[in-house]
Amino acid sequence: MRSLRRRLGCRRPVALLAAADAVMAGRRAGESRLTTPGSGPLPPGIPLVPPRAEFIWDCIAELAPTMALGEGPLGERRIGPILGGSFAGPRIRGRVLPGGADRQLVRRDGVRRLEAIYELQAEDGAVIGVRNHVVVAPVPGAEDDRFTTLEITAPAGPHDWLNRLAFVGTLQVLRPGQAVLVRVYAQG
Repeated sequence: MRSLRRRLGCRRPVALLAAADAVMAGRRAGESRLTTPGSGPLPPGIPLVPPRAEFIWDCIAELAPTMALGEGPLGERRIGPILGGSFAGPRIRGRVLPGGADRQLVRRDGVRRLEAIYELQAEDGAVIGVRNHVVVAPVPGAEDDRFTTLEITAPAGPHDWLNRLAFVGTLQVLRPGQAVLVRVYAQG
């Protein structure tokens, strides 16, 4: 423990060092600890809680042709205007408002980073903001996996339950350059 404190530049115990001390004591005593793949032993009393996903909605966004914006220091920049579309799930449905855009960076290593910012209008008229972050890494000989994280902001009222969730999803191209499907899930 003292050598760990010296390496970290600490002179007195702190909570992190106390947890590290508990882990090291367990290793020395040969005690069994709850482990997760690749993460090593955990101190006792920390439950392993895997995430659960609840389906929120499918969103089909119609796109205008992508426009090249030129090279930047990190790669080629592009933008794809969002023309509209629809979304539907068990608790909410509505339309994609025109005016959003999918901003893209095609890095020199072939990885594409996408950030789509757009609004959804629920059937009751409420407007919900969406910021969708996607990383597309090419895999030779295989279809690209396109996973996304989303930030969703709803107004106060019947849809404010969306403000209390963490979102992930998938992105599939339905018609290249014309439409995509974003399937959204939340920690349930």
